[in-house]
Order: sequence, then structure tokens, then C-alpha cells
Amino acid sequence: MKKRVSVLVMFLAVTAGVFATGVKQQADTGKQDVVGKAKYIFVFIGDGTSIPQRNAAELYLASKTSPKDLENASLRAAGKFPSGNGVTDFTPSIQRMLMSTFPGQGFSSTYSSNSLITDSSSSGTAIATGKKTRDGVVGMDPTATEDYVSMAKLARDKGMKVGIITTVSLDHATPASFYACAPSRSLYYDIALQVPKSRFNFFGGGGFLQPQGPKKDQKDIVEVLNEAGYSVYNTRKDFDNIKAGDDKIVTINPVLDGDKALPYTIDRKDGEIRLDEFVAKAIEVLDNPNGFFIMTEGGKVDWSCHANDAIATVLDVLSLDDAVKVAYEFYQKHPDETLIVVTGDHETGGMTVGFAGTQYDSFLTKLQAQKGSYLAFNAEFAAFRNANPDLTFEDTLPLVESYFGLKRYSESEKASLNERAKAGDVQAYEALGMALSDYELADLEQAFNWHLKAANERPVYTDESYYLAYGYYEPFTVKLTHILNHKAGIGWTTYSHTGLPTPVSVVGVGHDLFNGYYDNTDIFKKVVQIGNLY
Repeated sequence: MKKRVSVLVMFLAVTAGVFATGVKQQADTGKQDVVGKAKYIFVFIGDGTSIPQRNAAELYLASKTSPKDLENASLRAAGKFPSGNGVTDFTPSIQRMLMSTFPGQGFSSTYSSNSLITDSSSSGTAIATGKKTRDGVVGMDPTATEDYVSMAKLARDKGMKVGIITTVSLDHATPASFYACAPSRSLYYDIALQVPKSRFNFFGGGGFLQPQGPKKDQKDIVEVLNEAGYSVYNTRKDFDNIKAGDDKIVTINPVLDGDKALPYTIDRKDGEIRLDEFVAKAIEVLDNPNGFFIMTEGGKVDWSCHANDAIATVLDVLSLDDAVKVAYEFYQKHPDETLIVVTGDHETGGMTVGFAGTQYDSFLTKLQAQKGSYLAFNAEFAAFRNANPDLTFEDTLPLVESYFGLKRYSESEKASLNERAKAGDVQAYEALGMALSDYELADLEQAFNWHLKAANERPVYTDESYYLAYGYYEPFTVKLTHILNHKAGIGWTTYSHTGLPTPVSVVGVGHDLFNGYYDNTDIFKKVVQIGNLY
């Protein structure tokens, strides 16, 4: 009996060894097929961007290009398809973004070393360095005693030129993960000081949160950059004049919000620099025989999701895809030497395409009624209130209608709209779809009252009912975005991050290595392997 067992054990050991050897050979062969092939590397990160944000953007695109479907959806929602008017049943559709058509498609888990739900510094560090850390730490181990090395620094040390682009401040968590090491993401000035120390060639996007330190008593970061040989630009003319061969560039959008970030896409004005333009300029500056590495972050998707603003989210996701298109055009000229990776660091807001009030339907065209982001409305609402010190809830309704398309109708107006709707009037259906119900009006008035209380008795965030309803945001604005989003069929669960995995979409050399489900730290390993960055 012992002899049989011994023989069996030997057989299993040999078989396992052969199998393991075969797997290793296959893995090595795959590695040899791609190692060192990526001379040009693009990494795009949609902060706060996961499946819901991408899906909402693609459904929104489809709704914009299919106006007939809008009519059909309106009629379907009312349960009426009048005969003789050419309306047929609603046909759902989706218009894919470029990133969703890439041949490499996978998912990555996002947990940090100390939490199932990561923050941007730990997730950014995981993607940039291939190692986990705790929330709040940038480019260091969980004890904040060991510096990690990012893929961008490895690319630099290999002789490639490096660019960092973001729609938020350059010293924010995600971009910082690629060039800095800090025990806390809040050490903005210390992080900014590492921009010139990185010796990276191009920085573009937002500005610096603490340019003179937290107490405004330290040397201005622009002066520090100039002394290190960097040129800092913040006008459109300067940006346009940057040319191939220029080095050590920091170019900042001429218009920044209070957080030193680019305005939301929905709020952008003529003359401002788009994210895709920053990517195009980086390619122009960095293109050289040794290749380049460019990390681009669509950072404000995260912020709009924190605030539960669907249309600001959708348009910033589409802006990120426009930036991906610029990289893809470059890839088409260098298909055998280019790698493009598009992913997110985590999901924010618990966004879903689906809401109880719309049941099995969504109507994303309704989002077009919103004229600007929640931030822009905050400013407009504040100005309106300052001009009307005795402001009442009734006084706000014309502003609500003009900015969000949400309207209160009298009972006689509702009756008239219903009669027209029964006769097949599509515009009447659409008007009813944007009508404020008694339930919504009561919710909105409560939010207005909270606004008055918050303005006079800050802070009110300790009230549980307040936080669950509005987070840390302006209550009247949040309630308006919620009402409009719900009418469009978009739901939210939180004002924070969630633990969802994030999509990873890849085209170029070694794209097939990104198929499947893996950890966010593996993104680093795959990029480094394909680029032979070690």
C-alpha cells in the first residue's frame, strides 16, 4: 500500500512539475512577445470613474443622437402609443465611447491596505507603483516610512520623457502618486516641491493649492520651479506657443476654480484649454526617439459624483474619452510601439442607471435641461439670494425652471397637459415629465429651509438627517440635482466612494494581458512588463 502511495505521489509531483513548467513557458513566451515593445505609453485615469459613469455617458450619447427614441420613451413612460402618428415602441440603444471599443477589456479591484473602499491617494499609488498603501498616503508604504517608485519614474530612468496631466490641481492625490512621495495627501506644498525634483518634462492642467505653503509664508512654488529651470505658463497664448523640443514645462489652464482645478466641461468657456488639447500638446513636446510616458487624469468626474451631479459627470467622462481619442490617433501612426491604458481609480457616489421612480426605464435626455454644474448653480443661487435678502421658496421657482428645466404647474395646467398628452402630443408628455410633483416640491422646500438654517447656523452637518440627504453640499442644489437625476433614471447611494471594481480598457502592444479580473496593483506590473521599464 505504501509503495502505491509513493508511486502516486511521485506521479502527481512529476505531473505538477510538467504542468507548472508548461505554464511558466507559456507565461515566459507571452512576456517575450511583448516585453520592451511599448515605446510610447499612455495611462488615462478617470478619477471616480467605474462602470456606472461609463454606462451613463454612453446611454446619454445615444439619447442625444436618437431624438425619435426620446419621443418614443416619453410615450412609453405614459403608457400610450397613439395610432396614426408614426410612433413605434421604444428601442433602447447605446453609443460606445472609443475607450469601450478597445480590444483589451478587464476589471481591477480597488481596495487599499486598510479599507475595502479606497481613497484616491491609495488607489493612485497602487496603480502608479504596483503596491498597496493606506488611505491618505501618497507613493509610500502603509507606515509612511518607505518610498515607492512609480512607473513614471521608471520610464524617466529608462530615458523616456514624461508628462503628467490632470483636470484638478497638479498637487492632488492621483497625479502626485506618479511623481511624489508623502505621508499625507494634504501636504500640498511638500508635494508641489517634488514637481521639479521629479525631473519630468511636462506638467499640464490645474494649478497648486498651496503655492506659498499652508501658512503662505514659504517661497512661491512658481519661483521654485523657475529656479529649477521650469517655465510656468498660465495663458492661452503661452500654451499655443509651446512647441516641440521645449522642455521642463508647467502649463496651467487660464481659468481655475476655487480648488485650482479646471472648470467642469459643462461650465467651460471659449479660450479655456480642453483636456484633449493638453494631451495633444504633451505629445508634441514629448515625442522623441527614446519614447515617452504620459499620465492623464480626468479628475473632476470624482468631484461631480461626490456632489451627485449626473450631467457634470457624464460630460467630464466624455471629455476624458476625447482625450483618449488624441492618444489613439497617435497610436494609429505607431501601432507596434504604443500602449494606451484607460481605467479608473475607484467609483464615487454609488451612481446607478436606474431609479425606483422610473422603474425599468431611464430618460437621460432630461439631463440636458441643466444649464451648468452644481458649482455654477451654487454661485448663481448665492448671487440671487444676496440680491433678494428676504428670499422665499416661491421666489426660487423661476430660477429652478431656467436652470434645471423643472417646473411647478397649477392643477389646471396639469389637466391641460394631460388632455394634450392623451391626444398624442409629445411636447405635453415631455412637459409632464419635468413637472415638479407635490412630493418633490415638499422635498425641495425642506432643502431650501435647510439652506437658510445652514447659512445662519453652521455647521449643521452633525445632524444625521442633513448629511444623509445632502452630504457636505449646498442642500438646495443637491436636492435639485437629485430630482432631475431621478427623473432621468439616475440614482445615487453615497457622497463618498464605493468598493466597485473599475474597468480597464487597453489598445496597443500587449493589450491582451489586460483581459480578465485582477487587482489595481497589477496594472503597474503589466505596464512595466510591456514597456520593459525595469
